[in-house]
Amino acid sequence: MNTECLFCRIVAGEIPATRVHEDELIVAIRDIHPAAPVHLLLVPREHIESALDLTDLDARLVGRLVAVAANLARSAGIADGGYRLVVNAGVDGGQTVNHLHLHLLGGRAMQWPPG
Repeated sequence: MNTECLFCRIVAGEIPATRVHEDELIVAIRDIHPAAPVHLLLVPREHIESALDLTDLDARLVGRLVAVAANLARSAGIADGGYRLVVNAGVDGGQTVNHLHLHLLGGRAMQWPPG
C-alpha cells in the first residue's frame, strides 16, 4: 500500500466509498463524479501506478479486471445495450490518480471519438 495514494486508502477502508464488488484482487466503487448513468471504478488492491507499468506477469489481474467489469455491467443492466471500458495511462492519457484503475461507463450511448 502506498499511504499517499487515494485509491490505496480507499481499498484499505481509510476513505469511504460506495463499494459494489470486492475480491482478492479488485475493489470496485462508484465514481463520485460520474460521466455516465453507470460509472464504476475497478481498482486493483495492489498498488500499480499506471497501465504503463504493467508486464506479462500482470495478465491475470488485467483479465480479472475485464471479467469483473463484464459481470458488473450485467448486474447493472447495461450489458445488452453496451458499455465502455477505459484505462487512462499517463498525463496525456488523462490519468489523474496514479493507481491503475478501469472505468466502466454505460447507461447511455457513447460518442466517438472520446476525449
